[in-house]
Amino acid sequence: MNELINEINGLLRSRTDKGVAAIFDDEHALLRAAQKAYDSGYRKFETLSPFPIHGMDDAMGLKRSPVPWFTFIFGAIGLAFGLFVQWWMSAVSWPINVGGKPMFSLPAFIPVIFELTVLFAALSSVAGMLWLCNLPKVDPPIIHPDITSHKFCLFIPVNDHGYDEAKAKELMKGLGASEILMAEL
Repeated sequence: MNELINEINGLLRSRTDKGVAAIFDDEHALLRAAQKAYDSGYRKFETLSPFPIHGMDDAMGLKRSPVPWFTFIFGAIGLAFGLFVQWWMSAVSWPINVGGKPMFSLPAFIPVIFELTVLFAALSSVAGMLWLCNLPKVDPPIIHPDITSHKFCLFIPVNDHGYDEAKAKELMKGLGASEILMAEL
């Protein structure tokens, strides 16, 4: 039983990377730091902020999220599934002529098709977002307790291409970080 609990705990526990973290006092300094880190060749770095910062995606060089594609593809699958199931039930499996209507009556099928399209699209969006964010995580590491309220953080992991601890610390110091520390994220 303990092995099973440990295995589940290992799956849910967040994977951490060690690296250098810089704490900033305002979001504009973090935005500039992210752009400078990207320009310096770092690609796996993370930024932590208590709120979304406009332009951060561009500064970090992030690509567009694939979640809209999950939504579209699974919505289309839901549409096809709703259409197929209703056609199969009313025209093949249990054909009953009601009021002289044709066995395949598309207007009567539209509410169920619409509901299945929305259901499949919504569930796939949530599942895709959880998968892309590696959620759920249990007991994530905390770099600095003030990051959730009024501080901002730039984290460069040791496994980033071209990582050099001294160069990373020097870069962060030059960008106006109020605190630089070794951390896990």
